[in-house]
Amino acid sequence: MQIEVNGLAHELDVEEDMPLLWVLRDELGIKGVKYGCGIAQCGACTVHIDGEAVKSCQVFAGDVWGEVTTIEADADELPVLRAVQSAWIEHQVAQCGYCQSGQIMSAASLLSENRNPSDTEIDEAMRSNLCRCGTYPRIREAVKSAGERVREG
Repeated sequence: MQIEVNGLAHELDVEEDMPLLWVLRDELGIKGVKYGCGIAQCGACTVHIDGEAVKSCQVFAGDVWGEVTTIEADADELPVLRAVQSAWIEHQVAQCGYCQSGQIMSAASLLSENRNPSDTEIDEAMRSNLCRCGTYPRIREAVKSAGERVREG
């Protein structure tokens, strides 16, 4: 099977029912996507498929419908991702950091669709990404800041 990840095509010999999470981590060595729960409840494994945030533990390799983008993507070519990553640093969002790649990918997906989300819209978009360190207020502020950066160009 062929899969495109972060702009690179890969030819893989894997079962079609292998979760995308394992394809990325075990077959391609992409470690930014994390295993958290395996049941799409924590968001640590969030990636984009054609710009849509998805939980990679719940998508089978054979069901991938477009290009996969992970936290390792070249942020210089993805202005929204770059803005979110910069805001995360500016607002010192991460503590342990385990959930952050999934948080960032969910925030980037939100801001690709809505560059000026309300607090409620941010909370709704981010609710399936759990942070055991409880940095939710900083996450919300970072999303707002990243949205401002994206709007300003």
